[in-house]
Amino acid sequence: MIVVTPSVDPSLARIAPGFRVLSVSAQAAPITNPAIAEAALQSACRFIVENDFPWADEHLNAWAEVFKAFGAKPKRTACSADALRKRVLKDGTMPAIDPVVDLYNAVSIQYAIPVGGENISAYSGHPRLTFADGSEPFDTMKAGEPVIEFPDAGEVIWRDDTGVTCRRWNWRQGIRTRLDSEAQNMWFILESLPAMPLQALQDAGDMLINGLEQLMPGVKTDVKLITLG
Repeated sequence: MIVVTPSVDPSLARIAPGFRVLSVSAQAAPITNPAIAEAALQSACRFIVENDFPWADEHLNAWAEVFKAFGAKPKRTACSADALRKRVLKDGTMPAIDPVVDLYNAVSIQYAIPVGGENISAYSGHPRLTFADGSEPFDTMKAGEPVIEFPDAGEVIWRDDTGVTCRRWNWRQGIRTRLDSEAQNMWFILESLPAMPLQALQDAGDMLINGLEQLMPGVKTDVKLITLG
């Protein structure tokens, strides 16, 4: 399996002290229980409507402050977890998309944590989280057509040797490395700030891994915790 060890620019501590990323590498196996993912998604939607964690809003507010710190406008380009949860709180549910995507969205919704899913086989070099200089290409869609955009200088991005893989930290994922159930080598990124208890981050990782093991028995996983002082 491909074990991913992402790098995090130490200078990000200036705007996000205590940032932590749980990196989960997975070698896929055939999906035999696709209903597991949709069930997890609907359970997560019910959880935040009926229960929710007492620290959830504080964690999302902390992400909004981090976005402001690098020049983003969180009301227009919110962190991925905030966007998902607002949609659930408005509509009461989230439609199924793809079993693997549904599973990591369920974790993101339930734990108020940005979760990314990447096809690591599509990467050129290793993933890294850093400040953009504005020259890095980002492949996306606009009006139904593929386009290349560029981040703002000073924007926080995930990238590889080819270009941006996710803009504004965890706001929008690129097309080139996008994950679905056809991928064989998967990489998941769970990103938390100190407002989220460390145990909750670990529980979120367990929810993802347990879900993968039920979804595709025989999957192999590797977990790494990376912290930023």
